[in-house]
Amino acid sequence: MANVFHYAFKVKDLTSTRRFYIEILGCKEGRSTDTWVDFDFWGNQLSAHVAEMPNALDYCGKVDGIDVPIPHFGAVLNPQQFETTRQQLEQADIEFIVKPIQRYEGQAGQQQTMFVLDFSGNPLEFKSFTDQAELFS
Repeated sequence: MANVFHYAFKVKDLTSTRRFYIEILGCKEGRSTDTWVDFDFWGNQLSAHVAEMPNALDYCGKVDGIDVPIPHFGAVLNPQQFETTRQQLEQADIEFIVKPIQRYEGQAGQQQTMFVLDFSGNPLEFKSFTDQAELFS
């Protein structure tokens, strides 16, 4: 088995969380209780725990001239996965907080990226590199 990451995060409720991660993104549900649920997030383990949510996002990150919320999490996808995810988000009328764009045009690390909020207000970034070998370039 390849190395995977585990990320535990807060959500306001499990019903809307399941709707976003399963119905919209297509994640598979893993183990759960009445206060948390695990998802297979492109081969990684997300654990969503019901808790009181913080009030405001902090757009303190600046990447290629764009303000981005910190913290955020997401997935590095291949181009087809990125396009499929973009379409799924659009079909579900999810508002992009950073619309799908290409950044670092003509440079190492050229990538498509987009940011959305899940139904609890957690910011997620999805990206796809033109050359996957430049993930850390």
